Order: sequence, then structure tokens, then C-alpha cells
Amino acid sequence: MLKPTHFDLQSLRIFLLVAENGSVTRASEKAHMTMSAVSKRIADLERTVDCPLFLRLPRGLMLTAAGHELVRHAKSVLETVNRMASAMGDFSVGVRGHVRVWANTSAVVQFLPKDLAAFLSKEPLIRISLEERLSHEVVEAVMNGVADVGVFADNVHAPGLQKYRYRDDALVVLVPAEHPLAHRTEVQFAHTLEYDFVGLNQGSSLLDRMSEAAAALERVLKLRIQVTSFDGICRMIEAGLGIGILPEGAVRQEILVAGLRAVRLSDPWAARSLWLGVRDPNALQPEATKLVEHLCGLKPQGSNCGN
Repeated sequence: MLKPTHFDLQSLRIFLLVAENGSVTRASEKAHMTMSAVSKRIADLERTVDCPLFLRLPRGLMLTAAGHELVRHAKSVLETVNRMASAMGDFSVGVRGHVRVWANTSAVVQFLPKDLAAFLSKEPLIRISLEERLSHEVVEAVMNGVADVGVFADNVHAPGLQKYRYRDDALVVLVPAEHPLAHRTEVQFAHTLEYDFVGLNQGSSLLDRMSEAAAALERVLKLRIQVTSFDGICRMIEAGLGIGILPEGAVRQEILVAGLRAVRLSDPWAARSLWLGVRDPNALQPEATKLVEHLCGLKPQGSNCGN
């Protein structure tokens, strides 16, 4: 049976170089090692796992099934070690703690930059790592202990988390200046469904909200293009490829100056809340508690800690 001590980090790094380049020659050049030294590392790894990691072909190397699996694990191991080294380096220069925050795009684009800047101006020795993810991924990360604090949309189920209302926002319909809806000050969602939409990719809480609203009206949401960001939505609308729904705070002023129009969406579901969630407030590290207190004041669920 293999033991973790049978693997060394340098061999894993060399293995990934060979896997990425498909060649011992190119890997040895990038690693500044001789070809024989690289080949020995690979041979030692294959003896350790007792199976071939590469198929030797006339024009290079190709990963075996075992090799593909080892790539996945090696990347995870090295990423964890790099994070560990970074964290220890932080402590060596006086950083007092590290808070892992995952948040959805709406929070990252609209609110967190200023809020985190204000917090770090008061607590410069606390390090915050921020990951932008889909709301359901944020909830899973907090529940599994991957993130300390999560910010997610109010239409995402979050069992087992202690929630605090972080901010409220409103959705608008973004249309080109010449669009039939451009002269309106507000519009019902039902009146937008005859037009093609540019939307976020599958899994986003905003797309789920739009799809559910369309289904409730027994209508079809005509998604012409799907992108990964609010900026991508704006660019596609600028190009005349459809209309879009996004948070009012995500509409940059230069977009409106360039000719697009933001029309208020009048449906009740267009008024949203963003929640901040933690797994157990009593188990948080002091640094994470300070951040939550800054963002939300640890007010009871249902109270608004936004401005």
C-alpha cells in the first residue's frame, strides 16, 4: 500500500511539467535540469505507483489514465502547499490572520470592493482572500469549511448556515438606445420576453430567477447568448445581440454614456437581498468575526446590515 511519504513535491512538479509539455526535453529545459534527471524522476514515480504514467510515442509522451488521475491530485497537493507557504510567509511578516471569503458576482461587482477596503484600512494585518463564484458554490464552500464567510443571493437554499442580510439591490433591464423599451422608465418582465436575451451561464442565481419568473408566466426565456460576467452582458448588448437583466449597481456609468439605457424592472422579485453566511458564528476565528461584524454587525437574520 502506498504511503504519502513515498511522494516528494519536486517530483510532482517535474511530473506536471512533463504532462503539460508532452516531452521530457521541453520539461527539462523549463526545469533547468538534465533530461536524464527528469527521466529518473518520472521513472521513480512510476515505480512508486507501480503503473505507467505515460505512453511513450514516437513524437512525445501521452498520459495514461493513471497519469491523468495523478495530474489532478498533484495540482491539488501543490496548490495546497503553495497556499500553506503563503500563509506562513504572512505570519512571518506580522499578518495576524487570514479570512477566506467566497462571494457571488453581484456582491463582488457592487459592494465588496469598498467594504473590504474600508475593513483593511482599519485592520491592515489581516489578509483576506476573495473568490468570485456562483451562489450555490459559495454556500457549499462555507458548509464544507472551504470558505469562512460567504455572500450569496437570497434565492439560494442555504441549510445549516447562519445568515445575515448584507445588502439589497434592484434589477434593471439594459437595452440599446434604439430599442423599443429604451424610452420607458420601468417595465414588467412579461413585456421583455418577446425579445432575445443575453444572460449569465447556467448555474447563476440571476439566470435561475429569470427562468423561474418566465416559467411562472408560462413563457419562454429566449436566451440568445450566455456569458460569464456582467461586463460580458453589457458588451453583447452594446453589439446589438439582445437585452439583459442585471443589478443596477453593476451598470457602469460609461455604459450609459455610450448609449445603453437601464430601465427599472417593476416585478417584486426584482428587489433582491444578498445574504452573508457562516457555518457557526461561535466557531469563527477572531479575524473572521471582525470581518463579519464590519460587514453586518452580526445582526439577527432578517435585519439589514447594508447601507
